[in-house]
Amino acid sequence: MRFASLGSGSKGNATLVSDGETHLLVDCGFGLRDTERRLAAMGLHPRQLDAILVTHEHGDHIRGVGPLARRHALPVYLTPGAWASGRMGELPIRHWITPQARFAIKGVVVDPVTVPHDAREPVQFRFRGAGRSLGVLTDLGHPTEHVAQAFRGCDALVLECNHDVRMLAEGPYPARLKRRVGGNWGHLSNAQAASLLPCLDIERLQTIVCSHLSEHNNHPERVLEILTPLLDGDDSRLIVALQDEGVAWQTIA
Repeated sequence: MRFASLGSGSKGNATLVSDGETHLLVDCGFGLRDTERRLAAMGLHPRQLDAILVTHEHGDHIRGVGPLARRHALPVYLTPGAWASGRMGELPIRHWITPQARFAIKGVVVDPVTVPHDAREPVQFRFRGAGRSLGVLTDLGHPTEHVAQAFRGCDALVLECNHDVRMLAEGPYPARLKRRVGGNWGHLSNAQAASLLPCLDIERLQTIVCSHLSEHNNHPERVLEILTPLLDGDDSRLIVALQDEGVAWQTIA
């Protein structure tokens, strides 16, 4: 298996997952032309995608879902709750996701996992294919035992490291938004990501992509500073996904 990020942050998120035969796009928070450009940079045309999978209905994850699906006749997998938001418009081919109910898209097996986030029916995903397992885990307010069990034993992980607690507290956001981001239904802080990792069989993880960093309330150096000690001081397995550059294809050996 391999995976890549088209970009990650408050202005847009999208992750590619592939087993070589099946190409999946998790979320599409960029405009149509921008998405097509970012896909081309990864060597893919939109019509090579087998499906778009939606985690939840917030704009930085679904802005481009409807336009991309309609232009290229792509099937979209999403929960009824995400669809009920009415934010994606008509979709040419729609498949329902039932949380905790495994399904397959060609050769890739998908486990949708319920997470605590302030959306209608949010899920994150664990993918299995070619004998390997990838977890995509962002947009959750706090780590739960359910989440830890669902993502334990992955070979690679895309993990939210949204904010530094101190930077959020001292930053420019209004008090209400600070409470939302830092609350139990908001986003994972660096410290919360660090508390979750040891529960996930950290020695098995070949690559950890630190994702969904806040533009105003975090910095890559702060993420690496708190996570590197968990890896005995070796940061070679850590990659920080950036808003504009994303992350190039990563192969899970």
